[in-house]
Amino acid sequence: MLQINFKRYLTAAAASAFIFGASAQSLLTIKDSIHDNTIIYPESFETDIKKMQENWYLRNYAVLDREADSRASVDTPDDVIIDRLGRLPTVIEMPFNSVVKSFINMYADRKKQLVENMLGMSLYYLPIFEQALDKRGMPLELKYLPVIESALNPVAVSRAGATGLWQFMMPTASGLGLEVSSLVDERRDPYKSSEAAADYLMQLYNTFGDWSLAIAAYNCGPGNVNKALRRAGGGKKDFWEIYPFLPAETRGYVPAFIAANYVMTNYDKHNISPVLARRPIVTDTIHINRRIHFKQISDVLNIPVEEIRVLNPQYRKDLIPGDIRPYSLVLPSLQVYAYLANEDSIANHDSAFYARRSVVEPSDGTVTGSDSKGEYVDELTVKYHKVRKGETLASIARRYGVTVSSIRSANKVGKRVKTGQRLKINTYKRRYITPEPPVPDSTAVVTDRQHPRRQPDCRPSRRRRA
Repeated sequence: MLQINFKRYLTAAAASAFIFGASAQSLLTIKDSIHDNTIIYPESFETDIKKMQENWYLRNYAVLDREADSRASVDTPDDVIIDRLGRLPTVIEMPFNSVVKSFINMYADRKKQLVENMLGMSLYYLPIFEQALDKRGMPLELKYLPVIESALNPVAVSRAGATGLWQFMMPTASGLGLEVSSLVDERRDPYKSSEAAADYLMQLYNTFGDWSLAIAAYNCGPGNVNKALRRAGGGKKDFWEIYPFLPAETRGYVPAFIAANYVMTNYDKHNISPVLARRPIVTDTIHINRRIHFKQISDVLNIPVEEIRVLNPQYRKDLIPGDIRPYSLVLPSLQVYAYLANEDSIANHDSAFYARRSVVEPSDGTVTGSDSKGEYVDELTVKYHKVRKGETLASIARRYGVTVSSIRSANKVGKRVKTGQRLKINTYKRRYITPEPPVPDSTAVVTDRQHPRRQPDCRPSRRRRA
C-alpha cells in the first residue's frame, strides 16, 4: 500500500464545490461526472521497464514486444469505453468518469510497455491470485489489485516500505501471520501473500459491506475510510459518495483499479501486443526440512539460480532455513522429482562452505605451526533406474541431476532408450576431507650423545673476602 502524504481534508461544502461543481448533483451521477485534477498516481507507474524486462521469467517464458511504447495510440470514444466496462463480468461496479479515463489513458497510451510486461507476468501470477479469491467466494476481479500495487513485481518495495505483490506494510503482514525476518519475507511469497491479502480484503468487506470501500480501505486503512464516512454524513455510502473526504492517493485508487480491469482485458483494442507463452511452466511445491542454499540446488540439478529466485522470491538471501522449521520450495514439476531423488546429494554439496557453526570456542591466542587445509573429493554413488513409459534420456538425466552423455557412456546406449530398460546412473557426492595430522618419524629421535646437553656448573663459587 502506498505512503499517505495528504495532510488535510476539504470541508464538505468546499469539496463539493471543488470537485462536483457549484450545482447540486444526484448521487446517481456523481460517480459518472466526477472531475479531479489533484490525483496522485500509484508508485507502480514508476516501475523501471528495462529492469522489469530483465526478469528471468519474462526472458525465458514470455514473448514481449520491446517496442510497445512506440506504437500509435488508439483514440477511443468515451461511449465505447463505457460499453466495454459494462461488459466486464464483474461483481464490483465499474463506472466511467474523467478520473477513470485518465488512468485508462495512462495505461493504454503512455504505459503500453508496462502493460505488456504485466501481461507477461500475469501468465504465472493471476492463477495464484484467482485460486486464493475463488476459495473464499470473493470477486475474481480483485486479482488486478497487484497490478496497481506492485506492477506484478514480487520484490517491489514502496517508499514507505510496503513490500511484495500486494504491498503489505510490516505490521499488517505480521497481523495476518506472515513471517518477516532477515532470511524470509513472506510478503514476497506469491502464494502466502495472496492468501493473506484475500483474508484482509474479506475482513474489510465484512466491516464496510461494500467492495469499493473495502478496496479504498486496503489502500489507506479502515481508519481513514471511517473518518471519510463520518464527514460525509449518515446513511449507507459507497466510495464515490465519500470521494472528497479521502486522501489524494486513495481518491485515485478505485479509479486505477477500474482502469486495470479494463486495460488488462481490452489491451488488444489499444494496439498493445498480446503476450505469448514461449513455453509453458508447470510448477510443484515440496517442503524442505534442511538448511539448503539455492546454489546447492542449482549445481546439483543444473537449474539457474535466477529461476529458483523467481519461483521463490520470499527467500531474501538465497537460503532456505529448513533446519528451523519446514519451508516450501517451488520448482518446475520435473525438477521436483529430481530434487527428491538427489536430496542427500544437494544437502551435502559444498556443505562445509554453507554450514552454520552452532558452537564456536574463542581463540586462546596460540599459534599452530600447521596451516594445511582439507580438500573436496567427489565420491561415486551408483544408482539404477528402470525406464518408464514416456521417459527419455533427457528427462532421466534431469531427475538424477546428471548429463545425458554420462548415462550414454555408462550404459553404452544410443540416443533412445526402451521402456523397461535398466540403466546405470553414476552420481557423485562431494565430501570435504580434512588431512590427517603428521606422524612423528621414530628414526629421527635425537639422542643426548649426538647433541650433548650442557651440564650445569656445580662448582662452588669463589667470593672475594672483604
